[in-house]
Amino acid sequence: MTKYVLMIEDDEEMLLLGKIILDKGGYAALTAANGPDGLAVLAENKDKISLILLDIMLPGMYGWEILRTIKADESVKHIPVIMLTSVHHLDDQGQAKEYAELYSDYVVKPFVVRDLLDKIAKGIQQAQN
Repeated sequence: MTKYVLMIEDDEEMLLLGKIILDKGGYAALTAANGPDGLAVLAENKDKISLILLDIMLPGMYGWEILRTIKADESVKHIPVIMLTSVHHLDDQGQAKEYAELYSDYVVKPFVVRDLLDKIAKGIQQAQN
């Protein structure tokens, strides 16, 4: 069964790269360039999305706000979220500590492709258990 991953990222090149990586990793990629569009894609595909990759620094609606919205929705709160960040030690950041129980993991950009795919596989597997 195909696993769908939603990537919400405002950097067009990162979004294209993410789509290529997900496709080559055996996942079906759904993408959105901002928070409202990401939430709309999630709402339309909530029954098939296995994991969400969510950038923190998004225009208009920060990733933390999107994360809070996702986890407040009973129909999608079970979907694991991996935060995408350029901050190397997310665990040390104030908001990251505040929201730590809401996200599964994080990936620092630029990332190693194998590390990203490993974290996606781990996040999906943990959600299924």
